[in-house]
Amino acid sequence: MNRRSFFRSTTALATASAGLAMTPRAAAVSIDKAAADPAYKIKNSGIKHTLMGWCWKPMDMLVLAQHAKDIGLVGIEGIDKKLYPEVKKMGLGISLVGSHGFAKGPCNPTYKDEVIKALTDSIDVAADVGCKKVITFTGMKYDGMDRDQAIQNCLDTWKVVLPHAEKKGITLVLEHLNSRDDTHPMKGHPGYFGDDVDFCVDLIKQVGSENFKLLFDIYHVSIMNGDVIRRLRQHKEYIGHLHTAGNPGRCELDENQEINYPAIMKTVLEIGYHDYVAHEFIPTWDDPVLALRHACMVCDV
Repeated sequence: MNRRSFFRSTTALATASAGLAMTPRAAAVSIDKAAADPAYKIKNSGIKHTLMGWCWKPMDMLVLAQHAKDIGLVGIEGIDKKLYPEVKKMGLGISLVGSHGFAKGPCNPTYKDEVIKALTDSIDVAADVGCKKVITFTGMKYDGMDRDQAIQNCLDTWKVVLPHAEKKGITLVLEHLNSRDDTHPMKGHPGYFGDDVDFCVDLIKQVGSENFKLLFDIYHVSIMNGDVIRRLRQHKEYIGHLHTAGNPGRCELDENQEINYPAIMKTVLEIGYHDYVAHEFIPTWDDPVLALRHACMVCDV
């Protein structure tokens, strides 16, 4: 191609591109705080929006549940179990039932019986309230821990509980947590054994039950592993639940954090996930309900 032909072709390409730019298309979702709509309600139903109640404390959880209902969320989790009946009367589902907590986990044999009882009890609660998921964790590393034995401890403990979960139609979801952030007790968990999402998926594969899945927390994966979209695709058959939050700071899903939530939610739909996505960020805005509306807007792709 000579010089004159090159410039003719590039001019034509530029003209065509300009024409495409003028073609009507859907506007990109703005994640800016300034774009938050105080009247926003969820429009799409590709995913089931829910939220983790503890983040909004000290707000009364029933008040929070009513806000969630008004916005169009379909569930709530991370609240006191005694509130389940009232929340269900509002028309919200219980998206996830808590169990033994992240500190005392099955990697440590000291807690084996405690974990088994907590998981068994939570499976029964979940079945009673129509929830399909119970959370579990690996637990924290401990002095003198042998890694291979800790893995076996986890597998053995979960395998004791899983027949009961399978019978009740409940899925245990193993949450991966970050161990890097030491600024706040709920922003990071130094010493957590399951701090590598690929390792957690390997544990799930070794358990080998359709009722044992991954709780893919986008915030924690972003911190520890990154490459979130690729990992969503890579681990899609093992994902049983999703959590959101902005990184850094476990903050709102706005322009002050680095995760591209609209793109991630499009990938979530692309991989065929249409279950609960729980908003688990700690609001910093003056209006925490507006922050929730904004998060729903950003993820309502």
